[in-house]
This record gives sequence, C-alpha cells and structure tokens, in this order.
Amino acid sequence: MRRRQLAATDELVVRRYLCIHFPHKLSALMRQALAHPLVVEALRQLVGPNLKAMQSMLFIKSEGKPGQAWHQDELFIPTRDRSLTAAWIALDDATVENGCLWVLPGSHARGVLYPDRDHDDSRFDCEVEAYDFPYGDDDAVPVEVAAGSVVLFNGYLLHRSLPNSGRHGLRRALVNHYMSAESLLPWFLPTAGVSMGRADHRDVVLVAGTDPYAHKGTVDLMRPHVRPDGQGGCLR
Repeated sequence: MRRRQLAATDELVVRRYLCIHFPHKLSALMRQALAHPLVVEALRQLVGPNLKAMQSMLFIKSEGKPGQAWHQDELFIPTRDRSLTAAWIALDDATVENGCLWVLPGSHARGVLYPDRDHDDSRFDCEVEAYDFPYGDDDAVPVEVAAGSVVLFNGYLLHRSLPNSGRHGLRRALVNHYMSAESLLPWFLPTAGVSMGRADHRDVVLVAGTDPYAHKGTVDLMRPHVRPDGQGGCLR
C-alpha cells in the first residue's frame, strides 16, 4: 500500500513540471540512455563516427499542458557544421491527441535559420516562434510513434507540438542532443580575448569515437533544473 501511495505522490510531483533539463547529470539511467548503442549507431550513420552530446531534456507534458511553437533547435544550440541532431525518445505512445511532434519535411535542407519573435499563444510554452518560412501549417506532418520509438532529426528542421488534449494521460519524451565531435560548439558568447571562431562549449559527453579537442578537457557548467508550467523557454 505504501509503495502505491509513494508512486502516486511521485506522479503528482512530476505533473507539476513541463520539463526536466539535464537529467543525465542526476540519473545514471539517463546517462546510460545518452549513449544507448542503438541510438549511437543510428547517429553514426547520419552524423559521423565521432559524436558528442551536450544536452538532455525529459518532457513530461501531462494532460492539458501546452506544446511548443514552430522552432529550430539550431537556433538555441548553434554548431559550426550543421550537425546538431536530436534523438526524441517516446516514453509513452505519442499521438495527435496527446501532443505528438509535428514536422515540416525538408525544412532543414537549405540550412537556413528563420527569424523568431515573441508570441502569446496559450497553446505553446515556448515564448518564441519561428516565422517567415516558406511553409504553412497544412504542410506539417504528425509524428505519431509508439512508446520506445526513437525519432532522429536535424537541428534545422522546423518542428512543433500541440497541447495534450487532456484525455490520454502523460506524453513523456526524453530528448537528447548530439553533434559531430569535429565541430566546435559556440553555444555561448566567448570569454574576453577569445574570438567567436574559437568559442567552444566543453560541457559535453563523448558518446562515440574520438574527440579531436580532448586536449581542452571538459567542464561541468550546466545545472539540472525543472521548468514549471508557464515559465517559457525552448531549449535554453
């Protein structure tokens, strides 16, 4: 009986949040998922033999919670070589009803970052939306997948999700972000005396191959945190 009460309490706590950022820094299981062999092998085929990860996000999205407006991950995590790739792992069946991903096929191909603006659309948590791109909502395709499925997509792909309709339980997803280890990661403005061309965020995890910049070492800068409902923000 106590175990059931504890589980119910844990679920109630989780439902307060839209997202847990950097869970791989808190959980050994999440850290293992970051380097799951099947995911890494698929990434090696898409990106290359040497891979590093820089971010994990656990989306909760309980009943009635908002989605995210059209955006491109590369806007928030800039790479030097367009290799940013998301591994979107469904922990529950993802359906149109509970707020699955929607994508604009081919929108990544040109490598163009479209402008963004603030919005006040209550359907979306993310406080900015991409606009002025040559696609309409009618071009969007829902990505409905079963629990345990993995969706890989490039950082320039325009994508969004709509709210969980509130009738089908949680729509949880673990989203990890990767890129080629050959590329620098100018995620943040460089420190004084360092050119933008050499800016390189080093809070990274090598998940495959070798890191040609290993001589720089790694750091532990990004702090795990939760995103409460209504706080806003996409991948920042």
